[in-house]
Amino acid sequence: MRNALTIVLVAASLAAPAAQNRYQAGDGKLRIALAQQPLGPNGPSQGPDTMAAGGIQKIPADLGAIVRVEKAQLTALEETEYGGWKKLGLSLGHFADIVTNNERDGFFTVGLLATCPSMPGLVAGLQRSGTTIEPIRVGMLWLDAHPDFNTPETTRSGSLGGMPVSVATGRALHVMRRDAKLDPPMSDQNIVMGGVRLIDPLEQRLLDDSRIEQLSVDDLRNMTPAVWEQLDRLNRISDKLYIHIDMDVLDPREVMAHGNKVPNGPSSRQLERLFEEIFTRYPKASAIGLATIPPTDEGGLSIAALNRMIAGAVRGVQARK
Repeated sequence: MRNALTIVLVAASLAAPAAQNRYQAGDGKLRIALAQQPLGPNGPSQGPDTMAAGGIQKIPADLGAIVRVEKAQLTALEETEYGGWKKLGLSLGHFADIVTNNERDGFFTVGLLATCPSMPGLVAGLQRSGTTIEPIRVGMLWLDAHPDFNTPETTRSGSLGGMPVSVATGRALHVMRRDAKLDPPMSDQNIVMGGVRLIDPLEQRLLDDSRIEQLSVDDLRNMTPAVWEQLDRLNRISDKLYIHIDMDVLDPREVMAHGNKVPNGPSSRQLERLFEEIFTRYPKASAIGLATIPPTDEGGLSIAALNRMIAGAVRGVQARK
């Protein structure tokens, strides 16, 4: 009798339909949300509007997707707050709400970010998007020419743009992190950095003492086994995955006007292929965010690079079975 029951259960399992892509509507259309976070540490940025107006909306539309566009905004009372860093934290809290609602409504989030300090809000939104009130575990692939792992004590420049990963992991600016609704902080082991190639000395010491893993530029270019080993690991220990891109991770020829460009980066075509594979292979991959589009873009190379990478991610999400 036990053997017969086992056979029935196995047969039923084999006959069960595959789980539907959670970002597809009942009619099979992909659902994409373009979520803008336009506030930077020093005030509003035109970057997310530039991204949104640069042809990005045509990518999901050409795939027959349902698209919605949203923007994080401060309330009238919050606008009276003193200090750019405080306002940024509050804006990130609103951005987190947008991301959470996207997930619960079945929309894949494409984050259009003023600067990398927007990241804690996007991660917070995923962290709070589970089926219970308890925060879930978010894994992050951080692609940036810089680790952005400084604290106010180690920074040479004093720029918040060099601190978002230290903020997200609870090493600094706890009030800003909590305003962004990222609580608890991210665990080091849930972060993999790729393409980092310019690090401050004291920042290097912090990294050396952390449990954050690294992938090289060549790993990204060639999709080496190290990439899949790290992503498989993140996938095992995380409930959802987030892919973050600072445009300065790219080869400088594609981001000539970027203030922080660094030689020897991967190309957008190489990352396009990588993202299509990541978002196809890992159903937990729930959002992609892109930050710091250069302020000028002669020849449209930076916008083309941005759109190319997003297109790869969206095709990957669509290809899920």
